[in-house]
Amino acid sequence: MSKATKLRMNMHQVFISVGSNLGDKIENCRSGISGLVADGDTMLVGSSSFYRTSPVDYKEQDWFVNLVVKINTVLNPFDLLDKIHGIEKAVGRKTSTVRFGPHILDLDIIFFDDQVIHTDRLKIPHPRMHKRRFVLKTICDIEPSMVHPLLGKDMRSLLANLLDSEQSVMEIQ
Repeated sequence: MSKATKLRMNMHQVFISVGSNLGDKIENCRSGISGLVADGDTMLVGSSSFYRTSPVDYKEQDWFVNLVVKINTVLNPFDLLDKIHGIEKAVGRKTSTVRFGPHILDLDIIFFDDQVIHTDRLKIPHPRMHKRRFVLKTICDIEPSMVHPLLGKDMRSLLANLLDSEQSVMEIQ
């Protein structure tokens, strides 16, 4: 069996939310995606469009640019989280004193295969993803029929039934 075949057999399917609301937002997001695939242990499989999105929870900040990427990776969830934190730091992210505040780059693991992980360090599926229009809309660009492993509903249904009408999401042309 070739090394490439073995690698594909051990791949995990992961959805990552990518966002920025400081500096060159689109370039920050692109830098984050480039960092994910730079070393070969992760492969980009799909990407949503870029969206301009209103802030959620902490509203006194600039709007975000958001998208979701679908990747395949040989990393386990915790090693992927470490890699993500390194990418965020390399792009210039600092520890924020404001919860849900401004970020030069924010990378969040939304789904990792159909795993459910609940530790102090990592929660998968992302615990607020089903309440975030910017996450649901971007995942629907890639895989609208994917089912949330805890809620038992597909992304299209979760988006259609989201009640928070204050969350604006506009595709960037």
